[in-house]
Amino acid sequence: MLSKRKSKGFLIGIAVAILLPLSFFLYYNDSVTHAIKIPKFYRPVAVDSHEVKGKMQYDTTFHKVNSIKLVNQLGQEVDLNKELKGKILLINFFFTRCPSVCPQLTNHISVVLKSFNKKNTDIVQFVSISVDPNDSVPALRAYADQFTTQHDRWWFLTGNKDSIYNYAKNELGLKLEAETPEDFIHSQQVVLVDSFRNIRGYYDGLDVNSISKVGDDIILLKLEKRKKK
Repeated sequence: MLSKRKSKGFLIGIAVAILLPLSFFLYYNDSVTHAIKIPKFYRPVAVDSHEVKGKMQYDTTFHKVNSIKLVNQLGQEVDLNKELKGKILLINFFFTRCPSVCPQLTNHISVVLKSFNKKNTDIVQFVSISVDPNDSVPALRAYADQFTTQHDRWWFLTGNKDSIYNYAKNELGLKLEAETPEDFIHSQQVVLVDSFRNIRGYYDGLDVNSISKVGDDIILLKLEKRKKK
């Protein structure tokens, strides 16, 4: 575990790594996206072929993440795809009694959240899903309060354990590993899902180099979304 001093410096490093390139992308318009590497698609499900002017072309269809119904720290029952239609999602898994990994990962996500000002609330929704069915709404709220005051922009959610594990494994494609004696299973991976519900990124939530890319990729997806309109 990092000391408080090292941990603080670590988080500042993440903030700088995210904020500088983020401001760069916000400054430029959509015309520059051709020169920037757009986040790739994950989880192909089919490849279709067709002939164009005598040449075969191939189109890949990628998995679209189905929705899940959960309850957030505000006591609201929410359907992720319905309530957050048109928003990019940044999703991770945790549980409130997790002693070390979850707080560190959640701290890193809070830095990403702060890199987006309040005028950009339509860009991305932060979604943290508890893998412990015993995490009550008050427990989620108390945990969330440690990391954010923006409860509308960052949901901490609970629900049926089987549904959550199915969502993590089959919808998000996460390979989960047991972390506790209670057999709670979670991953330190953070998943980026675009507004069309395609998976566009996996990041190690504990690694500064990995998590520092999230802010850039969110902005690139937003620019890509504008070009598709």
